[in-house]
Amino acid sequence: MPCRSAVKSLPLSFLLVVLLFLQFGCVSRLGDSMTRSVLNNPDPETVRQGIPAYLLLLDGLVQDDPDDRKLLVSASSLYALGSALEGVDKPHRQRLAEQAWRYGAEAVCVRDAALCGVWGKSFTEFSVALGTLEKDDVPALYALGVGRMAFLRADGGEYQALAELPRIEALFARLVELDEGYQQGGPQLYLGILRLQRPPSLGGEPERGRANLERAVELSGGRNLAAKVELARLYARMLYDRELHDRLLHEVLADDPSAEGLTLFNVLAQQEARSLLASADAYFP
Repeated sequence: MPCRSAVKSLPLSFLLVVLLFLQFGCVSRLGDSMTRSVLNNPDPETVRQGIPAYLLLLDGLVQDDPDDRKLLVSASSLYALGSALEGVDKPHRQRLAEQAWRYGAEAVCVRDAALCGVWGKSFTEFSVALGTLEKDDVPALYALGVGRMAFLRADGGEYQALAELPRIEALFARLVELDEGYQQGGPQLYLGILRLQRPPSLGGEPERGRANLERAVELSGGRNLAAKVELARLYARMLYDRELHDRLLHEVLADDPSAEGLTLFNVLAQQEARSLLASADAYFP
């Protein structure tokens, strides 16, 4: 039976789930289902404790079918999420983020061998490669971008991150062109964050970044609370706009975090909103 070796050491409950999906030939859907169950969970602590089992399972499934792009995307997404959760020590966070990046790169590579190692090419070659991608490539390209951002964040290499910002921004700009509504405005969210990483004096684009984040909120029907938090944290604080800062954060806290594909992120956004409000008096003059 396929995947027997991949799951033999996992708990019985996971084994039964895998066997059920294998019976109907739905291994890729299993990865999708696991990702959805995590993103729709309202308890970050439950996710933090449970995600290692998901990751082990996905590792095994990918080993048995390394060319399944859906599995690679699911694995990359969950590894990136695991690296971002609180309570994960730095060395572990770095390992998780590195694996997220690796799976994202493999997902892009599976599409076309010419894209293998594309991140190490010149910016011109990288831009040309982005232009060859189509809408069907959005999940893999998105995983690549999020995986790289997770890797740089966990690694703590500030200078490397600054050097790579134009490349990552180009990637998410291409995603916006292909499908700005993917993951309920995810490409616009990340593009906005990237454009707000630097103040205007250092080449930042705060107004374009604000527009990207507002568009992410719009594309999600107002349900993407993380975009509002980033508007407060990156834009309102950069411009010392206390009124906008507090209004956005109070809106986030007053909202219901439950939303398909966004529940976990929304709960985390509300936690961050409380923290930002608590530190507002010390930050704003």
